Amino acid sequence: MDKTKPYDIPKQTVWDAFQRVKANKGAAGVDEETIGEFEKDLKGNLYKIWNRMSSGSYFPPAVKAVEIPKKSGGVRILGIPTVSDRVAQMVVKMYFEPKVEPIFAADSYGYRPGKSAIDALRITRGRCWRYDWVIELDIRKLFDRIDHELLMKAVRKHTDSAWEILYIERWLKAPFQMQDGSLVERTMGTPQGGVVSPVLANLFMHYAFDEWMRREHPNNPWARYADDAVIHCRTQKEAKSLLIDLGERFKQCKLELNTEKTRIVYCKDDDRKGNYPVTSFDFLGYTFRPRRSKNRWGKCFINFSPAVSNAASKAMRQTIRGWRMQLKSDVGIDDLSRMFNPVVRGWINYYGCFYKSQLYSVLRHMNRALMYWARRKYKKLAVHKRRASSWLGRLARNRPELFAHWQMGILPTVG
Repeated sequence: MDKTKPYDIPKQTVWDAFQRVKANKGAAGVDEETIGEFEKDLKGNLYKIWNRMSSGSYFPPAVKAVEIPKKSGGVRILGIPTVSDRVAQMVVKMYFEPKVEPIFAADSYGYRPGKSAIDALRITRGRCWRYDWVIELDIRKLFDRIDHELLMKAVRKHTDSAWEILYIERWLKAPFQMQDGSLVERTMGTPQGGVVSPVLANLFMHYAFDEWMRREHPNNPWARYADDAVIHCRTQKEAKSLLIDLGERFKQCKLELNTEKTRIVYCKDDDRKGNYPVTSFDFLGYTFRPRRSKNRWGKCFINFSPAVSNAASKAMRQTIRGWRMQLKSDVGIDDLSRMFNPVVRGWINYYGCFYKSQLYSVLRHMNRALMYWARRKYKKLAVHKRRASSWLGRLARNRPELFAHWQMGILPTVG
């Protein structure tokens, strides 16, 4: 330990924190410094962070506010810290997260090591088969409205490290810098986009929701991913009563339910009788609703199950249109594969986990975009749409490795 420094923070920890930040990539903050530019004086920049954090003189710069369109409409404010600040936050996260991770509930899935959104979807699917009713829960602007006093009370419960507490408090108060350059003071919330924000949000929700559910409603299983959650109930009456209790609980924690997105849903299938107005809900990009399925003997039945949501499908098609492949006639098919196939593979890996056929329309849209590219690329294909379709179809059969959806058999139609 450096005897001249009040806080014992190893230099190696700062180096390890940078390696994690670099692996996560990310945009530049208010200083417009990229990771590449930060690396030009890596040793000096990391020493500066270590020196200031060890002496207690590190103050985070403003957080760059970026508006991100939401699939459901409106915008979400994403906070982008500088590269230096992301490294500093990672240092604190590396110390603080192991202290709180063991106490988190098994059904809290968001931003946690070894857990994923697919895990949450899988457990929810199974529970929908066992419980007739679901509360689709949405908390209004969780990351923007977390109460600092309540959060810091939870932080102090799990660490007595003076420097962890000091810097978490400073990050909570760091102002937003808006697009016009103005600074906005923050008195609540933890910026979505910050390195330490997810673990802080999970800690807050652990006491506001997870532990409360364990104490007050132990017979109602739930799954939560950050501010999205579902709760399973056996009867409609039970669901209505629980929803009232939830509203009161969130008021106590200075949060608010989004009443437009919070609903009681009937998980209707062949065995569940009765007609109810709401028989579907969205969770993590999937829509759960009654769907026609076949059993092992080929008999059709109605099954309550998840598939990619219409909103997610629309967003993927918009992304494909945004690539404007038809204007990239200066590049070859291998270049397009390198540029876009990783994204398509990611979509298939996530949205193809359940009821994969619902994703096929998006993948066919990708084929149409590739056909428009081919017609711009090659003059002999420009006039004849059928000829272009046949050319792309033959290419897909000869080189299916170019695109992930070709490998799974979603090929262009041969004219």
